Amino acid sequence: MNPTTTAALTLLIFAAAALYSSVGHAGASGYLAAMALFNLAQPVMRPTALTLNILVALIASTKFYRAGHFVWRLFWPFALTSIPLAYLGGRLTLPNAYYKYLVGAVLLFSAYRLLRNPAVGNQASGQTPALWMMLLLGGALGLLSGLTGVGGGIFLSPLLLFLGWAEMRQASGVAAVFILVNSIAGLIGLLSKAPTLPGEIGYFALAAIAGGFIGSEYGSKRIAGTNLKRLLAIVLVIAGIHMIRNAITQK
Repeated sequence: MNPTTTAALTLLIFAAAALYSSVGHAGASGYLAAMALFNLAQPVMRPTALTLNILVALIASTKFYRAGHFVWRLFWPFALTSIPLAYLGGRLTLPNAYYKYLVGAVLLFSAYRLLRNPAVGNQASGQTPALWMMLLLGGALGLLSGLTGVGGGIFLSPLLLFLGWAEMRQASGVAAVFILVNSIAGLIGLLSKAPTLPGEIGYFALAAIAGGFIGSEYGSKRIAGTNLKRLLAIVLVIAGIHMIRNAITQK
């Protein structure tokens, strides 16, 4: 990779980490989109995205937890089933592209709902969701995260908001830790395939860490809830477009 390409990709990774971490996400879909833009080899992309995801998710988890926005009762049932299935997804070969169209459409629709209905995520209902539902959804999100190389929070946080199970900052806090454990499980699953990391991973990691610190600091403490929802909508649009674009290129 020539120095110009390395510098451009490093800058994009920094920007993705800052934007995504402001809403409790770690940026994997943004990293995948940036790497695809510069035509990195497919076997390199998923382990690189998961590695950067772990770094940023660890920072975001710490920031949102210390700010009091992590809710254990909303986390553990999702994580219980998502972790083993994220590991399984990491071991599997990426399936047919058609499901990516569906995922991309869901993400874009979620962004539309957030922008169309400003009241979404202003208040949580206070009701504890049914355990079986959280376990089922957690498994589905974990498998999807392992297959795609993302942490699953991109799907979990809008779900928590739309169902009224959490307000915006709580959803971000739960999503950050969810992403962390799923990214670790997915990367471990990939180890059986002897994944390759690019020689420039050190630069990418430093950029992701810097962006993660800046984004999560502002998201957990300083950005108003309405602005957080707008940022989340932007993140969902970016991720949705990436999923659909990836599906098209795989055909």
